[in-house]
Amino acid sequence: MMKQTLRNTAFFVMAILAIAVSMNVTAASKKTMTVDATAYNSVPGQTDDDPWVAAWNNRLRPGQKVIAVSRDLEKHGLTNGAKVKIEGLPGTYTVRDRMNKRFKNRIDVWMEKDIKKARKWGKKKLKIIWGHKK
Repeated sequence: MMKQTLRNTAFFVMAILAIAVSMNVTAASKKTMTVDATAYNSVPGQTDDDPWVAAWNNRLRPGQKVIAVSRDLEKHGLTNGAKVKIEGLPGTYTVRDRMNKRFKNRIDVWMEKDIKKARKWGKKKLKIIWGHKK
């Protein structure tokens, strides 16, 4: 009876340790960074030839939560299709566009055709969170 209790206790401890290790792996895979955040629109003058097609050839559609990233952020895993949470904004955004080479440490939140909303947004410093759960 004592041996069985010891085995059960050992199994329980090992299970708890396995859960703790897996939680650490998940936490370690999430990344955060503070970036400059601006906004952009799908209008001529703010985009290339077709304002509804992003840099990686993704067609943007109304209602999507999309961001563009400065190219220096791509080395951190913020590439086409990456999912990003943005401090102060609800929901999850998808990286679908990239910015001109001159920009560094910056994201651009897509605001469709609403230029007034984008101008009101201005420029902010915000924390972004991304990374896959394992």
